[in-house]
Amino acid sequence: MPRRLPPLNALKAFEAAARSESFTRAAEELHVTQGAVSHQVKALEATLGLKLFNRERQRLTLTEAGRDYLAVMRDALDRIALGTERLVQRQTSGVLTVSTSPDFAAKWLVYRLGRFAESHPEIDLRVSATAPHVDFAREDVDLAVRHGDGKWPALDAVRLCSERLFPVCSPKLVSGRNRIKTPADLLKFNDWTTWTRWFEAAGVSDPVAHGPSVNQASMLIDLAVDGQGVALARTVLAAWDLINGRLVRPVDVSLRMSNTYWIVCPKVNANLPKIATFRNWLLAEAADDALRLK
Repeated sequence: MPRRLPPLNALKAFEAAARSESFTRAAEELHVTQGAVSHQVKALEATLGLKLFNRERQRLTLTEAGRDYLAVMRDALDRIALGTERLVQRQTSGVLTVSTSPDFAAKWLVYRLGRFAESHPEIDLRVSATAPHVDFAREDVDLAVRHGDGKWPALDAVRLCSERLFPVCSPKLVSGRNRIKTPADLLKFNDWTTWTRWFEAAGVSDPVAHGPSVNQASMLIDLAVDGQGVALARTVLAAWDLINGRLVRPVDVSLRMSNTYWIVCPKVNANLPKIATFRNWLLAEAADDALRLK
């Protein structure tokens, strides 16, 4: 059965006028004219077939029916207000599940989680680090940080930053008798099978492979931090160690990368407050990195 409900504006006008016993004060509260409040109340009385107010000279008083109806309206509007507040709070706080790659989680995100928790204690952030891209339709994930070209038509995608590719190493490899001074000096350190483009840009031909080979970028960077070789690293993954002096760039040659990291989520959820809060925080952190790396 459909509900029999009077117009909401008429109910709001009645509740405000009944609470203050004044059309004028009700009009001020609702940001309308006194005549509009009076018209809404008269329309409500006509719909109900009841007199809700006694209008005596300059005084407005509730009838018995008006007092009964006010109790009903106040309870109903209080419930609506409480339900609305709870709904909004769920959008601005609570659990936020974020999916990232293991490399991004280990070399960029993990160092900053404490700052986010301190700034936004209302959000319970949960990070899932997996190599495959998350399926938003099947998995309980709110937002993801993906590496790629940003072309995911079904998703809202915001670029985290631009990226370059360059060598990094421990500071101790740029000092002493055998320090790195030129691109050719890098040949004695690592497996260069993935360095072809960089060596071409640096003018070095026919590199010979040396050193350990690993299959995770975060592991490669950690090897470089430990002084075990030189890593070819992307801006995002090397940023924290460069900023904190654990890595340096031994030579000033880099390649601009077409792919980078993107903040993605279903388009329908892109403007939810807690998602927007985390997205804006990620962008601010990346912008701060860019300034400090300069």
